[in-house]
Amino acid sequence: MTASPFDHPFLSGLLGDDEIAPYFSAEADIRAMLSFEAALAKAEAAHGLIPAEAARRIADTCAAFSPDVSSLRSATARDGVVVPDLVKQLRTDVGEEAAKSLHLGATSQDVIDTSLMIRLKAVVFLFAGRLSTLAAGLDALDGQFGRNQLMGHTRMQAAIPITVSDRLNTWRAPLTTYRDRLTEQSFPVQFGGAAGTLDKLGSQAAAIRASLAQELGLTDAPQWQSGRLPIADIAGLFASISGSLGKMGQDIALLAQAGDEIEISGGGTSSAMAHKQNPVSAEVLVSLARFNATALSGIHHSLVHEQERSGAAWTLEWLLLPQMTMATAASLRLAGELIKNIKRLGTA
Repeated sequence: MTASPFDHPFLSGLLGDDEIAPYFSAEADIRAMLSFEAALAKAEAAHGLIPAEAARRIADTCAAFSPDVSSLRSATARDGVVVPDLVKQLRTDVGEEAAKSLHLGATSQDVIDTSLMIRLKAVVFLFAGRLSTLAAGLDALDGQFGRNQLMGHTRMQAAIPITVSDRLNTWRAPLTTYRDRLTEQSFPVQFGGAAGTLDKLGSQAAAIRASLAQELGLTDAPQWQSGRLPIADIAGLFASISGSLGKMGQDIALLAQAGDEIEISGGGTSSAMAHKQNPVSAEVLVSLARFNATALSGIHHSLVHEQERSGAAWTLEWLLLPQMTMATAASLRLAGELIKNIKRLGTA
């Protein structure tokens, strides 16, 4: 049993996403954290800060390392973050000599935030592909039904006739905008050290950070450990995507209510009324849009990241951003399924 509907034993059939969920597993998070430690050692060795042999030893250990998860869990309850115990376990495995070079100049937030950026970059790539597929699906509907008539509605009242193309254009237009914004989205490395100053790296700090970013395939940027705009930006984009898909879902649900302007296959059944085909996917798109709109306010609260590091605001992000990502994933999945299930739209 789980408290989250996104990985619930049966609710996840409606709200989950099997392709995106693994990016928020503990295993994926730890792998990304280990990638950070290996890349940091390589970058520091390239600039002569640590021995090359130590960097090789750290990289080899990170590639094969399997942590004691029960120890990580109990340590996180004490420390508030997983990294101190993860690094402690790694130091034991890499050996006494290489251990001196492990995690040099970094802090827990560097590891955790960079892990998040690594995983979000992969997720956003998948989201961009889904948006392209959605736009293509709407194009296909337009080609098939675009000249058909619909009754236009303003303020929930019948207005004047419009074409199916007119309605489809309002659904499709934002999707290409979001796809382009996702493609252009920056995923910066977080590397600031204890208080954001990279004090242990001296004059080589900026060069090492650039090498670290390049090694991880992230954008080189000054530390953002207390300036959370990268998080707020991506969360805002996710809320906008699910919001526009919610608008499409609401329109389709209203068309289904009218009954004579749309035919959808695969509707949900009722336990009490066998004749019904409920527009489940359309309804859930509305719910997910409202969920993300609500959660976004919490992300904006986390912009109040006091002084050089916040524990409270940072933890709030952990509670909200994975859920927002999963809600966006479910929105994209359901919208794609819904579009494929439209068999008739408008009247000829």
